[in-house]
Amino acid sequence: MAELQGDTELPRTAFSNAVDPVITWIGNAVSWIWIVLLGVIVINVFMRYALGEGRIEFEEIQWHLYSIGFMIGLGYAVVHDAHIRVDIVHERLSPLTRAWIDLYGILLFVLPFTALMLIYAVPFIADSFATSETSPSPGGLPYRWLIKSMLFIGFALLGLAALSRLTRLWVYLFLARDRDAR
Repeated sequence: MAELQGDTELPRTAFSNAVDPVITWIGNAVSWIWIVLLGVIVINVFMRYALGEGRIEFEEIQWHLYSIGFMIGLGYAVVHDAHIRVDIVHERLSPLTRAWIDLYGILLFVLPFTALMLIYAVPFIADSFATSETSPSPGGLPYRWLIKSMLFIGFALLGLAALSRLTRLWVYLFLARDRDAR
């Protein structure tokens, strides 16, 4: 699944064997949301320009669907090592250097940011639920806490994916038997 781009594959761990398939399954299941989003956009455009009738519900459901796809896609991208990086630099580095960069990136940036997002998402969602927050737009969608919950779910999956990747990097860098071959 996740590789260090090139011919060096990271070793699997018990944690990654448990987490990666679940995140992959969730990512694959939620990927169908892009087709639903496309359908909503087409219907909205048709209604607006052909029938002259725009609907705020369609506008809001578009960004809700986009948010769901994006937030779930974060963890999926980490599991499959498909996230954005400066490839022109990254591809010229040795697998060992790439592993060290990934390790420090996860420890110094991904996990702390994910922890902050999870900590601050809880009161954000709870307040929305407690106040029965709805869209301020006339005809907007109710239950705003549902879409805000995607922050917590998405970052929880990202955190699990990052921890899975971290365990694989750790084994590769510190526990692999073929250290001398790297």
